[in-house]
Amino acid sequence: MTQVRVRDYMVLSVEHLPSTTTVGVAIDRLIRSRHHGMPVTDSSGRLIGFVSAKELLRHREERSLPLSKIIRPGTYTATPEMDLDDVARIMFRFGLRDLPITDEHGTLCGVISNLDIVRSHFERANPAKAETLRMLLSERYQLPFSFRRGLVPIARLAPTQWKVYEDELEGRRYELERGFAEPLLVLQKGDQWILIDGHHRALAAREMGLTQLQAFILSCDKPHEFSQTEIGLERVAREHHLASLDDIEVDRSGHHPLIEVTTQLLRRFEQEDRPPVSRSHEP
Repeated sequence: MTQVRVRDYMVLSVEHLPSTTTVGVAIDRLIRSRHHGMPVTDSSGRLIGFVSAKELLRHREERSLPLSKIIRPGTYTATPEMDLDDVARIMFRFGLRDLPITDEHGTLCGVISNLDIVRSHFERANPAKAETLRMLLSERYQLPFSFRRGLVPIARLAPTQWKVYEDELEGRRYELERGFAEPLLVLQKGDQWILIDGHHRALAAREMGLTQLQAFILSCDKPHEFSQTEIGLERVAREHHLASLDDIEVDRSGHHPLIEVTTQLLRRFEQEDRPPVSRSHEP
């Protein structure tokens, strides 16, 4: 199996703070960000430490102090060539949300978060979905299929799902902003891009102004023979008049089934935690 390295998943654009930054400015920067802390660098870009929200909170009354006066020198780091699973163990062992990445000169060159670690596991599992579908198509139509990973044009996707949920769209927007979204699963048939899995992701990406998304793209190795066959998903799309993403209904009143089930469970647990109501006996 190919070794997955930190460089495959680390974020190259790193928000960081010069050591001369004051506590007050650092607090303001952290509030505006989504981070729980930030790397601190010297004037040449070398990593010298990491400042956490807790550390800033301790010094909140000393807003004019430079960070160099409050941080401990040194921090946990990784290099781009380290094995990702080894880094995951380090982060888990020490309870780290973010880990700065440095080059051989100690210069800050990236950061990896626990979300990036989770994303890597999702993406390594995703080819199994594509492989399962490849085998099903091959068996069903007695034709050879293969798949590859690549970019697909969002505007040309032909949907096969006629309804999505607004609350799930919000989650997908967040994932896309963080680079956490799984690749789509798409079947290429002639000039058609049939969207099989990832309708919420595709709609969220379009709303955000994206034009392409990563996908596992299945295609038939005998395209002429396959073009003569209408598969079940195409029939579903035709019956529901689905030609583009515009034809998908967005349900803004209900909940995605997973969200609904979770909400029901929470309500049930809340009710179980409430003290019993005493009732007076009927006369």
